[in-house]
Amino acid sequence: MNLNRRTILLGSLGIAAATKINTAFAASLPSTPLGDDPAAPQWPTEERFTLWPQDPPGKPTTTPTLSQTMNGPRGDRQLQLRGIITPEISVYRTAKPNGSAILVCPGGGYSFLSVQNEGIDVARRFTPFGITVFVLTYRLPNEGWEKQTRVPLQDAQRAMRLVKFNAAKYHVNPDQIGVMGFSAGGHLASDLATAFNESCYSTVDKADKLSARPQFAALIYPVASLQVNVGHTGTRKNLLGENPSAELLTKHSPADQVTATTPPCFVMHAMDDKTVPVEASLAMIAGCRKAQVQVEAHLFERGGHGFGFRAPAELPVAQWPLLFERWMQTHI
Repeated sequence: MNLNRRTILLGSLGIAAATKINTAFAASLPSTPLGDDPAAPQWPTEERFTLWPQDPPGKPTTTPTLSQTMNGPRGDRQLQLRGIITPEISVYRTAKPNGSAILVCPGGGYSFLSVQNEGIDVARRFTPFGITVFVLTYRLPNEGWEKQTRVPLQDAQRAMRLVKFNAAKYHVNPDQIGVMGFSAGGHLASDLATAFNESCYSTVDKADKLSARPQFAALIYPVASLQVNVGHTGTRKNLLGENPSAELLTKHSPADQVTATTPPCFVMHAMDDKTVPVEASLAMIAGCRKAQVQVEAHLFERGGHGFGFRAPAELPVAQWPLLFERWMQTHI
């Protein structure tokens, strides 16, 4: 395959009219021009829905303060969120749905959510190809919530079940919904892929009768392990605290929890990543092979960390979206 033949072109986001608007969230987080272009897409999106009909599980006495900043891993202006009080899903429809969908988990070390280059940019890239994209703004575990180690997974499980439950509404096949996660979001995506059946919260409604198992998992420079010298220190600390036991590290390292029920995985990492060691992805690949789970892996010489879809075009790593899209078609 000639990887230089073409790249996936940017396209319109295909945002449809709102079906349910979280007005409280919109009021607390005004629409923000993304990037340096004032005409760029706005956040939050018009069409979105909350995960929990009432307060999320384990609400702290003092709730975190929702905030947004404009920072980027490479000095550019990118929207980042903290203090998620009401986790929700932002919907990016496609003009010609082919039935497939991706639930997206942005990264940020579990200390913020990088919703632009690891959320909105996913929709930019894939909605032109008939893929519906759902961006998850999940709660951060170190902001006072009970069951700290399972706060993100609670939201991810609930999100997957709600997307499946409402699949017809979005012209999606419930058996063609995968998860994609970046960095710490890659930890969450791989956690969902390996612990989708773990009981993390009390049943809320009929949606919770559905399996939270994704059809596939795309893990992009993921913190797939929290083991010392393998995982990202900040992600580990924010999820597990200062000095987690060896048992806790293993339990919350998805690479150590892969079983035969784990869905097929697509793993991508740059070898020169100085934030999340490539060993985290190597551990996930080894876990998949040991459990005989289908895995496709792409390790690139250069790219660093946090590039999302913005890697320099001259680098081979910029071709990863095309590789993923072709791989995904073999698993839906």
